[in-house]
Amino acid sequence: MENVRDPREHYNEEPRNDLFDLMFGFGGFLGFMTLVFAVMVIIKFVIS
Repeated sequence: MENVRDPREHYNEEPRNDLFDLMFGFGGFLGFMTLVFAVMVIIKFVIS
């Protein structure tokens, strides 16, 4: 272990698809916010 920062030594790292992770995160948050919006609209109509 002469050079700890050598990237060739890190062969056990899990390969990631950053774009897929980003799209999944944005899509999940968009779905969650859409659900919150729909619930709030339903609550507003029930109240009024």
